[in-house]
Amino acid sequence: MNAECEMRNVKPKKALGQHFLTDQNIARKIVEQLSPEVETVIEVGAGMGVLTQYMVDDIRDKFYVIEIDHESIDYLKAHFPTLGDHLVEGDFLKADLSRFGQGNMAIIGNFPYNISSQIFFQVLKYKEQVVEVVGMVQKEMAERMAAKEGSKTYGILSVLMQAWYDIDYLFTVHENVFNPPPKVKSAVIKMRRNAVTDLGCDEKLFVTIVKQAFNQRRKTLRNSLRTLLSPDIIADEVFNKRPEQLSVKEFIDLTNLIGNPSSTR
Repeated sequence: MNAECEMRNVKPKKALGQHFLTDQNIARKIVEQLSPEVETVIEVGAGMGVLTQYMVDDIRDKFYVIEIDHESIDYLKAHFPTLGDHLVEGDFLKADLSRFGQGNMAIIGNFPYNISSQIFFQVLKYKEQVVEVVGMVQKEMAERMAAKEGSKTYGILSVLMQAWYDIDYLFTVHENVFNPPPKVKSAVIKMRRNAVTDLGCDEKLFVTIVKQAFNQRRKTLRNSLRTLLSPDIIADEVFNKRPEQLSVKEFIDLTNLIGNPSSTR
């Protein structure tokens, strides 16, 4: 029995909030989204290897798997022995991605729902290396990631990720192709590093402003950002707006206004 047939029959546990994909056509479709020019591919949370099987031979030399679940590690060692030391037992959220080489890299995976936002924040730490992300997440999160200003789903992740990546919502995945089936639909997104090398503002302040603004998204910026505002700018009309009304560029301009009140906008 080949690995693909075995994976169809296995009934894995629900580990770390993860739902295991069982549809082989969808698995192939996800892997096909990877761009061939990336130098290193890292799979996060391989589980029973439904994505792994389509990468392990074709891109073996540049392919790594990071998996934290012990049972999944044992399964992957047994069914994909050629991975060898490219199978890394550990926590992606704590991993030093530079250990996998200094060239550009792609991250791929059926990301556990309960840590998917943390995975994207980890990607941001390595944005100079991670040029591409192909991942399956909860549909609601995928919509937030790709949302534009003016949308009710536009929020912290939308702004912080779109500052550095172009994000495409690729397709929706229904509940019945997972074991165990989740209670929500999933979706596959693709992120590609954009041409931005410098936001042109204080990046730490930018992150602080975006998070503080959306944490009180029903308030105007004048109220949600009050602790950051000096008297000479608090009357500016931009502070009459709510955070979902501002584009990424406007958040950058806002950061410069708050960080350097004497500058002109």
